[in-house]
Amino acid sequence: NEKLVKELLDVIDNFERALAVGNDGDKFLEGMEMILKQLQGVLEKAGVAEIKCLGEDFDPNFHNAVMTEEYESGKVTAVLQKGYTLNGRVVRPVMVKVSN
Repeated sequence: NEKLVKELLDVIDNFERALAVGNDGDKFLEGMEMILKQLQGVLEKAGVAEIKCLGEDFDPNFHNAVMTEEYESGKVTAVLQKGYTLNGRVVRPVMVKVSN
C-alpha cells in the first residue's frame, strides 16, 4: 500500500499545481477540482492524511527542512511540498522552510 500511496501523492501534487494556475470560471478547471477531491477522498478512506505543519515547531520526524529564513526560531514558515501519513506512519515528510 505504501508504494502505491507514494506514487499517487505525485499525481495529487501535479493536480494541485495545475489547479493553482487555472482560471476560476473555467468548466474544465471545475471538473479537475472534482476529480482531485474524489482522489483525495479515496486516499483518506485508505488511511492517508496530510501532515499539517505551517506555523508549528519543526519536527524532523515529519518535516524535511530544505530552506531557512529569519523568523521565530524553529518554526515552519512555508510548505514547499505537502507530506502525508498512511495509518499514522509517515510515507512522505513535508518539505518545509524553517526559521533559524
